Amino acid sequence: MAFPAFPVLTHVELEALRLSLWVSSWSVVVSLPLGILAAWVLARLRFPGKALVDGVIHLPLVLPPVVVGYLLLILFGRRGVLGALLYETLGITVAFTWKGAAMASAVMSFPLLVRAVRLSLEAVDRGLESAARTLGAGPVRVFFTVTLPLVVPGVIAGSILAFAHSLGEFGATITFVSNIQGQTQTLPLALYTLTQIPGGERAAMRLCVIAIGLGMAALVASEYLARRFAARMKG
Repeated sequence: MAFPAFPVLTHVELEALRLSLWVSSWSVVVSLPLGILAAWVLARLRFPGKALVDGVIHLPLVLPPVVVGYLLLILFGRRGVLGALLYETLGITVAFTWKGAAMASAVMSFPLLVRAVRLSLEAVDRGLESAARTLGAGPVRVFFTVTLPLVVPGVIAGSILAFAHSLGEFGATITFVSNIQGQTQTLPLALYTLTQIPGGERAAMRLCVIAIGLGMAALVASEYLARRFAARMKG
């Protein structure tokens, strides 16, 4: 009995997949420390303007992605305020590179990461932290030995959700770094390009199936890891 041949990805499709995984991984790595810090500030501190800071952090959730990409282009373009500084002092170019794609993905997924970690922080028993302080532990030690282990499920869930969201980021990426094959053309951008080419429907469908599979795998992994770690902590 003959089985249908499994569709083989082309070089362009494989390159887009590889670049998407690379960009998404770096977006999470870069944003994770800042996300934990922002979540801790929102969950633990009280200060004037806290609602404004909270709104700014979550603003990418309600802004059109193209607006975010345009703002990044103004700030980090070669002639932008920060982009010119980076280029002149360190020789780093962000716009129209994979680093810019990672930055755009990190900005768009940052609110999801912060929210997941913040919810975990708010669920932590503050009495445990107080007990550690009465035993002589300083704030930094309390955070790394008591608080952080308790919020690991939220960190895991937020990181994987941010990773999955980065895989699907389109608007901010194409506005900030364009759609350059082999350099900034991630999976969603490659899929969009294929839909504009006559006869590209089959390749577009392959990338669509891959995107759905990666997204579902990320969501399942996030739920599984968070539940497993929470069960281990209770045990």
